[in-house]
Amino acid sequence: MKINSVEIWDVDTASLPVDHPVMVRINTDDGISGLGEVGLAYGTGHTAGAGYVKNLAETFLIGADPMQTEKLWDVMFRSTFWAQGGGPVVFGAMSAIDIACWDIKGKALKQPVYQLLGGKTNDNLRAYASQIQFGWDRKGFLRLFKPVEYAEAARITVAEGYDAVKVDPIFFDENGSRTPDLNKILKTSTVKMVYERIKAIREAVGDDVDILIELHSAPNVTSAIQIGQALEEFHCMFFEEGVHYLNPALQDKLARNVKIPMAAGERLYTRWGYRQYFEDQSLNMIQPDLCLVGGLTEGKKVCDYAHVYDITVQLHVCGSPISTAASLQLEAVIPNFQIHEHHTNAIKPGNRELCVPDYQPVKGRYAVPDLPGLGLDLNEKVISQHPCVTVK
Repeated sequence: MKINSVEIWDVDTASLPVDHPVMVRINTDDGISGLGEVGLAYGTGHTAGAGYVKNLAETFLIGADPMQTEKLWDVMFRSTFWAQGGGPVVFGAMSAIDIACWDIKGKALKQPVYQLLGGKTNDNLRAYASQIQFGWDRKGFLRLFKPVEYAEAARITVAEGYDAVKVDPIFFDENGSRTPDLNKILKTSTVKMVYERIKAIREAVGDDVDILIELHSAPNVTSAIQIGQALEEFHCMFFEEGVHYLNPALQDKLARNVKIPMAAGERLYTRWGYRQYFEDQSLNMIQPDLCLVGGLTEGKKVCDYAHVYDITVQLHVCGSPISTAASLQLEAVIPNFQIHEHHTNAIKPGNRELCVPDYQPVKGRYAVPDLPGLGLDLNEKVISQHPCVTVK
């Protein structure tokens, strides 16, 4: 079997105005195709990610055997020049290609990917409702800023069956604008604002629902410590991305000063990117994005590496249904799986319609797809409306 073409879509979806999923389909001379995704749907890198897939396809893919996932990954890593320096664009593109090849492999062998990765250790995966500062509405996004609004959003998710919710309690200020000056020592009023929002959520959902704190690496280490210490009494499940990744000593300092389990990882790439965090034990749970970390080939290795240090895994999922499907396949396999992220983007029609079937959790739990490969296909009627670049 040989790869004979690669199709790349940089999707522009009106209902997701700030998201641009980069979706990839690799086709073979046997008529089997596989899907992958570059994990740069959000932020400002989607065009670069799509372009880098094109570069890799032109240089390495046409005529290659998609079944040789390990060899193909290493060839791209060693021969692109840029991969050995790291970064989201090169590893995002490599991830999309790797995931698509695993999809092909599963379809060719008529097995779901999880069987090829070692078989299930988990089923009926626990999921949490992610980013409720935007509300939990299937039609659009809100800007919540009053504690009572945070409480109501949490109640909505619990009514749907979730027993865990994640919120960035400092994303918006007291007027619904982006909170300024998070990289400085915070005013007492700002810390109180965060405290009151989490207090309102805890009082609304009770002690049997986990609260997950997300900060998107916006604070500096001092302000992150201020926030974390203020929230310790609410016994939150984890404290995510309190600081940025460019100086791992910051995460170590944060972990030593806040008594909430630490989580991070969506902006770390490959085993090499995680090494110091494992060795200094500054993370209790990692959050690799399979569409950025290096795909399923590298993602499985990172999760196994974490298991050596008693670190659990919650894969970062913030893209198209391809990202969700790939994550479910690996989460089914790894014994250190903790919980699945169900992002507010994933409940929006503009995202859900990109692929078929539309996998969604039921009462806060995900079943693992049993169809061959990743278990989904592009919705041709929808994807045909978006420009496609094809490499042959």
